[in-house]
Amino acid sequence: MDTTADRSTVTQPGRRAAGEDPAKREQILDGAKRVFMKQGFEAASMNDITRAAGVSKGTIYVYFQNKEDLFEDMVERERSKLTESVRHVLDANQELEKTLEEFGTLFATHVTNDSTIRAMRMVIAANHRLPKLCRNFFSTSTVNPMSVLQAYLDRQVAAGVLVCDDTAHAARQFMELTTVGLFKPRIFGVMEEAPLKATIEKNVASAIRVFTAAYGVRS
Repeated sequence: MDTTADRSTVTQPGRRAAGEDPAKREQILDGAKRVFMKQGFEAASMNDITRAAGVSKGTIYVYFQNKEDLFEDMVERERSKLTESVRHVLDANQELEKTLEEFGTLFATHVTNDSTIRAMRMVIAANHRLPKLCRNFFSTSTVNPMSVLQAYLDRQVAAGVLVCDDTAHAARQFMELTTVGLFKPRIFGVMEEAPLKATIEKNVASAIRVFTAAYGVRS
């Protein structure tokens, strides 16, 4: 009996198995992002994404099951990029107010930018047909901006800089405070353009004053 393995199931040395090439995956996600941002989730098709990504339809289905799967991965990729950016800020050895300022500015800028607002609107619009997509969009992965901020606040509590018995709640509060008066007007179209840097900085400065008044150590 011929015991030679089927060549189609063997990965040759130096070659990646199907669906395991990170560069190809990024290429597809980049194409998908362009299509979603231009056409919206409902109107976008896998054929459109295939053309934008410059891959075959067979290739795209090796990496992603369907359009919903692609969209979720695209969102998670953007969230991971933001998480790494804010983690770098939170790991820096600087004063609490400066750290919160940099974190808050990064977060508020991201949440109110055009790409994020478009993505959120897409999900809300598709919720009647695809409720799972909406739930997954607003669910948080294990590591996300809130979790890394909570870990930072835990360190500040341990160092005696803050007094707080629920750092998860405090992290959510600070993130909400940085976008007060900005996020809702953006998502509902009252504020058509992303807020100016000076507007975000003013918002974040106010958020820091409220946050440290609640949790800062008093003399």
